[in-house]
Amino acid sequence: MLTLLSKHSLIDLDIRAVGDLHVDAHHTVEDVGICFGMALKQALADKAGIRRYGSMILPMDETLVTVAVDLGGRPFCVWQAELPCEMLGAFNAPLAEEFWRSVSSAGLLNLHVILNYGRNSHHMIEAIFKGTARALRHAIETDPRNPGVPSTKGVL
Repeated sequence: MLTLLSKHSLIDLDIRAVGDLHVDAHHTVEDVGICFGMALKQALADKAGIRRYGSMILPMDETLVTVAVDLGGRPFCVWQAELPCEMLGAFNAPLAEEFWRSVSSAGLLNLHVILNYGRNSHHMIEAIFKGTARALRHAIETDPRNPGVPSTKGVL
């Protein structure tokens, strides 16, 4: 899923994580989300010249996901995606929510994820990662018409 995130957001990622996987993946997934959120926040600095907002409606086979992002500096995550509690390889499906909540919190961004419908857990999670990546891609793109900070307050 991190490869999908990198590919579809156009954000280069080089992630190496060591955690208490002998217990379970929860803390490691959460920590990777925190690190990604912090790195995103640091890379965008004062956010001058970016679009700030991004959204995507993404189909993935029988699944449809809607994602919206605001890089406005206030963390909030709305997660309307009921995922079955099942293992996908070594990944417990509900950990997708923990990852994105951690990204939102550490990256100081609003993230709204709505799983409109779907049946296959793998497709649902894949669509969430691709849709969020595409929304982030749009939000971090430079806006040639607005080189300043995208806020009437002048700071984010």
